[in-house]
Parts: sequence; structure tokens; C-alpha cells
Amino acid sequence: MPRFRGNGDTWVSEVRRLESMGFDTVSVSEHVTRGWQLSPLVAMAYAAASTTRLRVLSLTVPNDLHHPALLAKEVATVDVLSGGRVELGIGAGWEPADCTTLGHPFYSGGTRVARLAESLEIIRRYFTTDTVDFVGEHYRIDHMEALPRCVQQPSPPILVGAGGPRMLDLAGRTADIVGLHARMDDNAIDDAAVTDLTAVRITEKVDRVRSAAAAAGRPPPTFQFSCYHVDVTDFPSPSTPRSSWAARVEAHAELLKGSPAVLTGTAARCADQLREWRDRFGITYWNLGRSDGAAARIIEQLDRSNELAST
Repeated sequence: MPRFRGNGDTWVSEVRRLESMGFDTVSVSEHVTRGWQLSPLVAMAYAAASTTRLRVLSLTVPNDLHHPALLAKEVATVDVLSGGRVELGIGAGWEPADCTTLGHPFYSGGTRVARLAESLEIIRRYFTTDTVDFVGEHYRIDHMEALPRCVQQPSPPILVGAGGPRMLDLAGRTADIVGLHARMDDNAIDDAAVTDLTAVRITEKVDRVRSAAAAAGRPPPTFQFSCYHVDVTDFPSPSTPRSSWAARVEAHAELLKGSPAVLTGTAARCADQLREWRDRFGITYWNLGRSDGAAARIIEQLDRSNELAST
């Protein structure tokens, strides 16, 4: 999503510009620390109401900041009011301060994964049944009416962000889309996390997700990935603040050669690289960095190739 700079009209204009440039989806992350401003579900609803085609995605909301049944109701509400243009991205959460700032415990990794697993079951039941009953170790739902009913059937797409083995297994068993991410053992954007984004590690993550899906008797999910360092050499992109991830990835550019974490070259070369990664890793859903103009130039090249292929 565009950065909010204190003016709602400007923000809406930027969202509409993204739609006109050919983007499929605007995504918003969630933190209650680190300078994050907009509440994700509210911003997503406003973006959907301000556009006609653009989809909206939470990428991602930390599970422990939301009650799963109420989160499902909020997503269903956006789905109905937008005519079916919402996607729910959710993860176990990695930033301790997001919980401790609110007076909530930041649970161990195993507990966070277990809580997320129960949440995903509750959310899926909300989307696919008339009433929700659930008794688990962490949540209990007593005959909640699953209203409103979603436009998208059987449910809005659910994206699970996953990096470590337990999360990759859970995502394979439950998600429609898996957001591939670094393993965050230390709950920090550090060198260890970045080195988990090599091409070899991405291949291992994809294989693990597909194995978990097959063991659960379900088709493999779609894969989503965020390119952290994007440099389109034939587009004069204005200088933009680098994220913590981008800075770390740039520092390990040689190690990450061949990884989808680093996308560089002309727009045509970048488009070719995305197609190569699609074929190699199965990734079809991309976040292409902070420069919407550079990303749009890549999209133009992809569209041009599709037109040539269809003639």
C-alpha cells in the first residue's frame, strides 16, 4: 500500500493510481510499533471502497493481535462490501513488542504456531459453515453465527506466512497461498534470517510445503514471495528509504545470487527472471519492492510477452 503521509485524499489517489498501473493487489502489513500507522483491515476496506478492480490483502496480520472469529467476521464484511476482493494473510507473528506493548504475552514459537493452527481452523469454519463451534486448547467458540456470508466461495483466499519447518508444514496443510519467508528463530531481521533466503533454501521450503499438502490430501497452494532488493536498471527510480530487510539483503547480495530475494537488471531481464523463478520455484504472486514505477515497468514487459504468446 502507499505510505500514509497525513492526507487521506492523497492516499486514495495513490491507491487508485496503482489500480490504473495494472497491479492486482494492494497489501498492508500490521505492527503496533515501529512507526506503523494504518490499521490493516480498516485500510483494506477503504482501499477496496475507493477502487473497482483492485484486491486487498493483509500481508500479514499477527495472529495474537486478533481473535480469530472476529477477524473472520471482519474479513467476511470486507469481502461482501467489496464484491469479493479481499484476501486474508496471517502469520504467527515475530515482533515481541507488538504483543508486549499491548500487555499481551509473547508466547514461545511452538505455542504461537499451535494458536495459529487453531485460529486457521476457526476462520475456515466461519467461511464455510453457518455456525461455528470449536473447543481447543487456546480458543473456544460457542455456536457463533457465521455472518455475513462471503461472496468468494468456498472462502476468501487465506495466505499463511511461513519460514520455519513447523510453519511451512502448517501452511501446506491449511493455506490457499503460502507467503514464503525467512526463518526467524531470533525474532529479528538479522544475518541468520537473511541467509535463510538462498535459492537452495527457497527450494527446500517449497518442497516441504508441497509434501505437507500432499500428506493432507489437498492440492498444493499458490506461492507468494517479496523481492527485497529490486533494481530495474533502465528505469530511473527515485530514491526511497530502504527497509531493514532490503539493507540486510543487499549486504548479502553475493550469497543470495539466484535467489528471488534479489531482482536486478533491465525491466525485460527482470520479467524473464520472474518467469524463470515461476518455473523453478512455483512462485506466481510477487511483491516487487517499494518503487511502483519500476514494478509497473516489469509488469509491462510481462504483459507484452503474454500478448506475443497469444498471437
